Amino acid sequence: MISLYGNDAKAYVQADAPGTVDQMIAAMQARSGLGMPGTDLILSTACDELTASTTEGKHIGQGVIDGVECEHLAFRTPETDWQIWIEPGAKPVPRKYVITSKTLTGAPQYTLRIRDWKTDAFTDADTFVFKPPAGANKVDLQSVAMADFDELPPGTPQGAKK
Repeated sequence: MISLYGNDAKAYVQADAPGTVDQMIAAMQARSGLGMPGTDLILSTACDELTASTTEGKHIGQGVIDGVECEHLAFRTPETDWQIWIEPGAKPVPRKYVITSKTLTGAPQYTLRIRDWKTDAFTDADTFVFKPPAGANKVDLQSVAMADFDELPPGTPQGAKK
């Protein structure tokens, strides 16, 4: 089951999503046409996906995220710049991920902060039960325009206003 909450719409949709996480993400992106910032971190081929169109990458140095010392890396692609802070150790964990669009008006930026990355939690089904915020309305997937759930500013990929 997948749940998608639109903060601006104050509504959510739910649908069955059989298969793998990779298949679910691909199906949602194909159905909605929306960008889903951060999903590349949970793909089974995350490293390949993140670096596929990279034109430049740099190790910036060390930084502290939520009290944890991390390695700070920055990358450029034709469409986005992105940065990631990774906690070093036997099981490196991403702590912060910043994506900046270079093709949309205003260069929107998404920041994901990861405080508690628990891969062992996947065995507990209750970990993924969606609890809608108070006042959120459930809407039928067939009756909703997925664009109502997108928080990107209006415009074409080149940034021109519609």
